Amino acid sequence: MAHTQSIPSTGAFTAVTARRNLGKSLPTEPTLYPSTLPSPAPSTTGSTNGTDRGKRDWPPSVRSYVQRSFAEENILPNISRQEMEIKLKQVISQSVEADTLMTVNWDILPLPQAMIQTEKGGGNHAHILPSPFMPNSNLTLTVHETNDAKSKKRKSSDLEISDELSNQTPPWKRNDSRSAFESRISYPEKRARNEAGSDHVSSKSNQVLDGRKKRFENASTGLTPLRPWRSSASQATSSEEPKGPIVGRCQDLEKKYFRLTSAPNPDTVRPLPVLEKTLELLKKKWKQEKNYLYICDQFKSLRQDLTVQHIKTGFTVHAYEIHARIALEKGDLSEYNQCQTQLRALYAQNLGGHPTEFLAYRILYFLHTSNRTDMNDVLADLTPTDKQDPDVKHALDTRSALALGNYHRFFKLYHDTPHMGAYLMDMFVARERLSALSVICKVYKPDVKLRFITEELGFESDDESARFICDHGVQHLLEERNDGVHLLTGKASNFFESAFKAASAPKTHI
Repeated sequence: MAHTQSIPSTGAFTAVTARRNLGKSLPTEPTLYPSTLPSPAPSTTGSTNGTDRGKRDWPPSVRSYVQRSFAEENILPNISRQEMEIKLKQVISQSVEADTLMTVNWDILPLPQAMIQTEKGGGNHAHILPSPFMPNSNLTLTVHETNDAKSKKRKSSDLEISDELSNQTPPWKRNDSRSAFESRISYPEKRARNEAGSDHVSSKSNQVLDGRKKRFENASTGLTPLRPWRSSASQATSSEEPKGPIVGRCQDLEKKYFRLTSAPNPDTVRPLPVLEKTLELLKKKWKQEKNYLYICDQFKSLRQDLTVQHIKTGFTVHAYEIHARIALEKGDLSEYNQCQTQLRALYAQNLGGHPTEFLAYRILYFLHTSNRTDMNDVLADLTPTDKQDPDVKHALDTRSALALGNYHRFFKLYHDTPHMGAYLMDMFVARERLSALSVICKVYKPDVKLRFITEELGFESDDESARFICDHGVQHLLEERNDGVHLLTGKASNFFESAFKAASAPKTHI
């Protein structure tokens, strides 16, 4: 006989009898994929036993159908994975409800993406899709119902059958959005399908491609496409423009410079014989009038006529060299740079001229701008023949004197500069005088004669050297004595050193 032990009641708790069985189970959300086969007739009790929700052993044909649905070669680019999952659940649910899970030929049944594409192709009027499993039933699916199904959130019970059926799918393909790893994979079948799927290209893309094709056809046939902002008359004129360099017909010796905003007109361009006469006229006017603004404008116009006619001869080199020398004389480094750039290209074609003279100018110009990078490029391109040329050798000696801080030799070279190089050295000689004065003030103390400064720094007179010192705010350190004017170097060193740093800022002329 079984004995039961009574539990006394205390104030701390009240004994209750354990519940032996459960009544009706709490209602649960039905899964979209039923995990058990439903009964042929609908249940009248309205209750679901907890043991009925066990895992279903799906037939191999169903599993194969699911795997083929999500296979990479069967995925359509215009069908999302979410749409495929909804359609797949609907197809399998209909088969379970109709009790045709084992009788349907899953091998020939259209895949979900094919069904979705058929529905989309039918438009909004083809909103009824009969079930393939219930030919005699009136089960329909409307577009409105499909949209409602998309708008509902997925529940935890929906994931149960989805995880079971898609367990053969790689993990990086199970999410709706592709991962970075999958995006690196290239599938030949998908690439071929994308190339062949021209009906997926939008009409706008087709219009862009057609327009591009017409432009290439016009380019190949030599036709100029019609621009909407130009009239038909101007379009016809532009189509008759010559493709090669023009030949000028203008006979005017003098012509103002205008920047071109359209194709050059031969009637306003002077041919080579006229340009030769123009150059001789400009040389005479420069010697007589020295009007640089007029001469520079005329030379720029002459250079423009040479450029539009593609004239590259010894005359072209001669014209650019004359303009560069005049620009140096007037200190116009912007025009000089333009001429120097063109002369480098012309010298490379062995058209004559004075390449070593302008090579020396380039070295001196880089000393003025303190451009070490371009200076190194020039030095690397020098040939042994170039280094023996007097002009180039003088420029190299000047660079060496500055690099070594030998101001005594630098100012001797300054007085012996060949050709137009002195105009370039004039642009940075004041900077080097400040540097030399800074050194002199540190070495010669407590004072130094002004005459010594005049001789060492290449001044023409004591008055010029005194004026230079006063221009930099050191006039109070000049002291006049019986033997001449002296500079108090002990207090002037800092003044000249600060002035030299201010003058050593890199310079660029465009």
